Amino acid sequence: QVQLVESGGGLVQAGGSLRLSCVASGRTFTNYNMGWFRQAPGKEREHVAAISWNGGNPWYVDSVKGRFTISRDNAENTVYLQMNSLKPEDTADYYCAAKQRYALQYNYWGRGTQVTVSS
Repeated sequence: QVQLVESGGGLVQAGGSLRLSCVASGRTFTNYNMGWFRQAPGKEREHVAAISWNGGNPWYVDSVKGRFTISRDNAENTVYLQMNSLKPEDTADYYCAAKQRYALQYNYWGRGTQVTVSS
């Protein structure tokens, strides 16, 4: 079992920045690829970014490319999402998720952190 706890959300003006953190516990962190998802009110959950167990192969949904950066610190069991040039449409609950290296699905989820971007 992997426990994930997100932090770093908040209220920010358009154009501002936030850095989300997700601390993992319970299993060897490097056994897991990590991802960030978001869900806005009334919308489906969206996969925003992903990173491999060793920090390689970062992936981003088109709408955040060039603005968001995913990274991880395996010594600290933490994955980050640096969000710059935030837009009102980035407003959502953001969730950290983990999946084992060769798994197809994310099967561990945090409880989320809320991000609100005002115009």
